[in-house]
Amino acid sequence: MKTLTLSEAAKAVCGTLEGDGSFTGVYTDSRKPVKGGLFIALEGDRFDGHDFIANAETDGAAAVMCRKKCETNLPVIYVEDTKKALLALASYYRGLFDIPVVGLTGSVGKTTTKEMTALVMASEYETIKTQGNLNNDIGMPMTLFNIEESTEAAVIEMGMNHKGEISVLTAVSRPTAGIITNIGVSHIENLGSRENILMAKLEILEGMTKNSPLIINGDNDLLSSVVNDDYDIVYFGIENEKCHVRAVDLETDEEKTVCNILYDNNKYRCVIPVAGIHNVYDALSAFAVGVKLGIAPEKAANAIAEYTPAGMRQKTVRKNGIVFIEDCYNASPDSVKAGINTLMTVNADRRIAVLGDMLELGDYSEKAHRNCGRYAAENGVDVLFAYGNASSFSADEAEKHSLGEIYHYTDELSLAEKLSAFIKEGDAVLFKASRGMKLENIIHYIYDKMQ
Repeated sequence: MKTLTLSEAAKAVCGTLEGDGSFTGVYTDSRKPVKGGLFIALEGDRFDGHDFIANAETDGAAAVMCRKKCETNLPVIYVEDTKKALLALASYYRGLFDIPVVGLTGSVGKTTTKEMTALVMASEYETIKTQGNLNNDIGMPMTLFNIEESTEAAVIEMGMNHKGEISVLTAVSRPTAGIITNIGVSHIENLGSRENILMAKLEILEGMTKNSPLIINGDNDLLSSVVNDDYDIVYFGIENEKCHVRAVDLETDEEKTVCNILYDNNKYRCVIPVAGIHNVYDALSAFAVGVKLGIAPEKAANAIAEYTPAGMRQKTVRKNGIVFIEDCYNASPDSVKAGINTLMTVNADRRIAVLGDMLELGDYSEKAHRNCGRYAAENGVDVLFAYGNASSFSADEAEKHSLGEIYHYTDELSLAEKLSAFIKEGDAVLFKASRGMKLENIIHYIYDKMQ
């Protein structure tokens, strides 16, 4: 982080400064101190950062920002709301740098798109990106503080659960280009309809200057209808021939997906080192934003070949002649169907889908789980292991559509023991569920038994 004086920080957040000095970092978690940094005492339902100001002083903080009067020898910036002040300071800091900033959001695929976009941008620019899933109103400002004097571009992921949240994030980060991956049903419990989700995602435009490029999925039924003459709308897709950036000549197997990207009447070969057509969309959006921000098409396409899955997202593991597809970071109806599609690309004796509950779907939950069960049956899954209360609907619907072998469990250990004894050489196994289902515990149990 570029060094800031406490006086300019206090001015940026409309705070009152007691003391003087400067700082070279910002942090909000006292367990992860930054020596010489500004500790911001956030308040939540289960914690109060003011309780850790003494720790910040002991750990070498340069100053603290707080709402309540505190006893400390450090300089203090007093503000009315520390969370709002964090956002205001991040906005000020963002304004110190005239660099390309890609803001991206969407119902699914955000993190994969972020990783691919960062690779494309890094092929030309010194690039920072959102780390992990720090994409909310605390994590995103912390990403902006990672911009250094040497930084030439930033890729910022924006998550949301409710209307108005993207509006706040885009106002702070002020993207010079935006990406909306798709509009699905994630968080429909809070927003009520896919149309409301679309409106919430389009809030990203509020922080973008006019004529900036907005990269959107032209195969998505809702995004394909978005028209806004104030911005440079760029559609990407596979099926829609009117898309500006389009994948053709697709070939996929369990290791990779290869395609030609059709752009400006030219074709650029692209190797995506992970299976699944859904990853092609992520690659197309990364390619599109890259070329719009001045990167040569060949360079943008080639950069995607360096992609590796992050965290627990679609990682392929081979053990004892069995192919495991670990995709337990999160789940929605769209991503579950994409996972099933990937499973079906694997050459295997039996294709086994372990599908756990999809959370945060509200009244749509039963329908969504039934749709996934039917999709598994209609697309040739040999065995379904459904896990969780809501997944009983997936099992029921799969049975109605004649999926051959179905098991349903609500107990983690029972599922793990059954699955461990059931699988054998020649199988391919997909694990897919919302993060809260902790399917990785079952995966680790199976791996331990195989040793």
